[in-house]
Amino acid sequence: MLLLVGLTACGGAPADVPVAPAPTQASLEPTAEPSPTPAAAELTDAEAGQLTAAFAELEDRYDARLGLHAVDTGTGLEISHRPEERFAYASTHKALTAGAVLAAVGVDGLDEVITYGQDDLVSWSPVTELHVGAGLSVGELARAAVQESDNTAANLLLEVLGGPQGLDDDLTDLGDTTTEVVRTEPDLNEATPGDARDTSTPRALVETLRAYAVDDALPAAERDVLLEWLRGSVTGDDLIRAGAPEGWVVGSKSGAAGYGTRNDLAVVHPPEGAPVVIAVLSSRDGVDAGYDDALVAEAAEVALEVLSSHRAAG
Repeated sequence: MLLLVGLTACGGAPADVPVAPAPTQASLEPTAEPSPTPAAAELTDAEAGQLTAAFAELEDRYDARLGLHAVDTGTGLEISHRPEERFAYASTHKALTAGAVLAAVGVDGLDEVITYGQDDLVSWSPVTELHVGAGLSVGELARAAVQESDNTAANLLLEVLGGPQGLDDDLTDLGDTTTEVVRTEPDLNEATPGDARDTSTPRALVETLRAYAVDDALPAAERDVLLEWLRGSVTGDDLIRAGAPEGWVVGSKSGAAGYGTRNDLAVVHPPEGAPVVIAVLSSRDGVDAGYDDALVAEAAEVALEVLSSHRAAG
């Protein structure tokens, strides 16, 4: 049987705000070259049934819709629950936006300074609000967007790409025809059920982040910068990080929005071997519904436990 370790459910906070800083990952070595496509491993029928039951139990217990997709890039083993259903991506887009910016400007372009005024500030801008007039470099904006979830920084990065349509075009060129990038922060967090704007699926988010952070959509130097930003995120300690096996290093971007939306998108490195890329997305029916970080953490724990056990058995 799958063992579900109970985590205390949290009350729903209204925004994607930082929590305690993540542990320093400076000791991690730079990423290896992109992993070759493996022959995909498969779950047993018993494992698939247990996973289906486990995820359904989480949905019932937390009264939420849950979407999950995880792929072990070393073994090819995939674990999914509602992988093709749409969810508001909320601030998880900042990981993809940062990847697209790195693809556009490269490491050499990160020092270019972008200036902005008071009128450019939007809600939740803890870094950019301190530098009005003087501006920040592209690299500093990306770090603020990914690690602090700074909304003004994310909007300024979108402008580098040509606005939301520019990011949407970049993702399409990468092969992601699912993610619909339409609005900027904070409007994209409306998350009205049935509205495809600013939504994606668990599978699409994983495949796109994998392209940027694991495979060859970025050169090695840019890929390492993206992973450094993700590992330094301070907004996701109670999400996928909380569900990862001991010793596994998580680089993530969280998100929160209306209708109880709570998400996390991550690259998870085990002590040895290729990384796992995982998305856990969740939502509720009420516009003012809160969310539970523990739902995301427990769902990640279930998936990563199975992937870890397959590695050990292999």
